[in-house]
Amino acid sequence: MTITFITGANKGLGHETARRLVAHGHTVLLGARDARAGRAAAAELGARFVPIDVTHDGSVAAAAADVERHEGVVDVLINNAGVHGPHGDPTGLTGADVLAVLDVNLVGVVRTTTAFLPLLRRSADPVVINVSSSMGSLAATHDPSRAESTVIAPAYTSSKAALTMLTTQYARSLTDIRINAADPGYTATDLNGNTGPQTVTEGTDAVVGLATEGPGHGSGRFVDRAGEIAWS
Repeated sequence: MTITFITGANKGLGHETARRLVAHGHTVLLGARDARAGRAAAAELGARFVPIDVTHDGSVAAAAADVERHEGVVDVLINNAGVHGPHGDPTGLTGADVLAVLDVNLVGVVRTTTAFLPLLRRSADPVVINVSSSMGSLAATHDPSRAESTVIAPAYTSSKAALTMLTTQYARSLTDIRINAADPGYTATDLNGNTGPQTVTEGTDAVVGLATEGPGHGSGRFVDRAGEIAWS
């Protein structure tokens, strides 16, 4: 049975990803920093709650140790936890604003991936999926036909551009693990005030596809629900 750990899974895209992967037969470890919400979501979905705050080294290490004690292996790591940060006019944007977003969306991925690598390397088919976004793509944000071109969110977009590049660097170096980035698309979640035209089910298609595709597929890809996409 595939053992899958998902960060930020108590609501939104992470919660729906957990629900769908439980339905696929995965043993889902639902990571969240809010213990009450995490336990409730895990009980609802038939998952196991593991507390994790991706901005805290000790919390991430404790989460990996928890999984070490209980499951002893992770087949799929989904780095889903994310925050939006300030949006609109960047005149008052501060370094602290940007650092807070990067600490979750980028550095949190580094912390979690590093801590879980020993567990992933015990799997016969280890997979890491980073939930990125075309909001970090120069091509998408400069295309007037796309919604990404209408949004001003400097910290978030920068963090996702960095995350996609981080994914390609991991994939190039860690050749024993399949590491890819997924673009959920403009999905109605708390992150955007539920303004996206896609449902959370549609928004999790790319992640679920990567988590269930099986051995033999490529690493270093950036995919959305329609398939592999170019990134620039």
